[in-house]
Amino acid sequence: MSTATMTFTKPRLSFWQIWNMSFGFLGIQFGFALQNANTSRIFSTLGANPDDLAILWLAAPVTGLLVQPLIGYYSDRTWHPVWGRRRPYFAIGALLASISLCVMPNSSFLFMAAGTLWIMDASINISMEPFRAFVGDKLPPSQRTTGFAMQSFFIGIGAIVASYLPYIFNRFMGISNTAAVAGEVSDNVKYSFYAGAAMLFITVMWTVLSTKEYPPDPAFESALKSKQKKNIENEGLYQQKFMRTGLVLAALGTLLSLVIAMFALEKELFVLAIGLALFGVVHIMASYLIRQNRSYLGIVHIVKDFNTMPRTMIQLAYVQFFSWFALFAMWIYTTPAVTSHIFKTTDPRSAAYNDGADLVGKLFGDYNGIAALAAIALPFIARYTSRRVTHLIALSCGGVGLISFLFISDPGMLWLPMIGVGIAWASILSIPYAMLSGSLPSEKMGYYMGVFNFFIVIPQIVAATLLGFLLNKVFGGQSIYVLVAGGVSMIVAGLLSLMVNDRDEVNPGE
Repeated sequence: MSTATMTFTKPRLSFWQIWNMSFGFLGIQFGFALQNANTSRIFSTLGANPDDLAILWLAAPVTGLLVQPLIGYYSDRTWHPVWGRRRPYFAIGALLASISLCVMPNSSFLFMAAGTLWIMDASINISMEPFRAFVGDKLPPSQRTTGFAMQSFFIGIGAIVASYLPYIFNRFMGISNTAAVAGEVSDNVKYSFYAGAAMLFITVMWTVLSTKEYPPDPAFESALKSKQKKNIENEGLYQQKFMRTGLVLAALGTLLSLVIAMFALEKELFVLAIGLALFGVVHIMASYLIRQNRSYLGIVHIVKDFNTMPRTMIQLAYVQFFSWFALFAMWIYTTPAVTSHIFKTTDPRSAAYNDGADLVGKLFGDYNGIAALAAIALPFIARYTSRRVTHLIALSCGGVGLISFLFISDPGMLWLPMIGVGIAWASILSIPYAMLSGSLPSEKMGYYMGVFNFFIVIPQIVAATLLGFLLNKVFGGQSIYVLVAGGVSMIVAGLLSLMVNDRDEVNPGE
């Protein structure tokens, strides 16, 4: 069917219109922050082995990997005269995510919690993915950096408040941070999840009810009503290409699985191997469907669009890989780096270790606060330089911040590197999406924004496996050098951003 969309010039929106269309991201980040800060705690309470936490955690990014492209694809093809294109997914995802947030801290056994994590992460992604496409739908090119920066602002605010909720409930409201019965989650965590559920639903519905979407052009609406089926072009060419690609990917995934099993490598690598094999199978299925003259089916269009993604998106994939590799290095290894290098201890039972771990929690709150402020400034910097240069500057600040941990001995000075990290975090959450949106066909905005998530999940899987090897075999067990490697990776990402073809970039000074 035809998926052509509106071709008129989009009007500039006011500050409060951009605020309203982005406000739901505050609640979405509440959900993610509560999940990130408390899931390991819940798993451990329910008896999870520490060695199994990483594999249990991979459920979250893998869920996003699967859900986001599908939601993007189908939201591109949705239109309701009252609810619009993206807003139905906002509402459905918010409802399911809010229910999951209430269930998660009340899980009675480990696999219930793990299953709830899958459902919760999928539900949050159902709401979140269309929010990225929403900016491209609603805003003209000159305001897209502002739109994504507004989302970054709400991400920063949501991360700070939600991360501190258990502490607030315990310290200021007297709600216990220990459970009366072994195997149960403490009340302060439970109440935090309930508050997060309410915040997620209310803020997302604020966006749903306060923001309207532009209607599609008549050709798009007519195709939806007639349920017209459209085969892809050049079927013979794509049938052969999909079959070759599918066989190669399936073989690589199978071979990698055998290598992992033979050499007893990290089990997290199985996720990458199985993912390669399954992606190969999907290509083979698409080739078979073309052969059956059924290339009008969604799976064929999804595979074809993936294989023909815009050049700008491919260039940004490299930027994203090195950016997120650095972030995961920081998230995983800042605590052992600070406690061993600055507090001079590796004993988790010592007072010095726990002082260092508590400090890291505060530092992470600091960089999210800095990110919220930096998000306000980024559009102005981009306006007078360029988005590519702005991203280089921001990522360089983050890279220098991570590297500087090596040279700091006074714990009281650690807030300085987090300024750079916060600036980089704000840019990572906004500038790449602003650059990407200008290269995407409007009728496929949601799908490609979902696929873009691949370039966040893949470096996470790589980091979860490669960093442990580097730590033990290259860095002699010194975690501080993992942070240095992360800083170098972030600077590389900044340099790569200069090579991105930013098609609708606003000229400096405009």
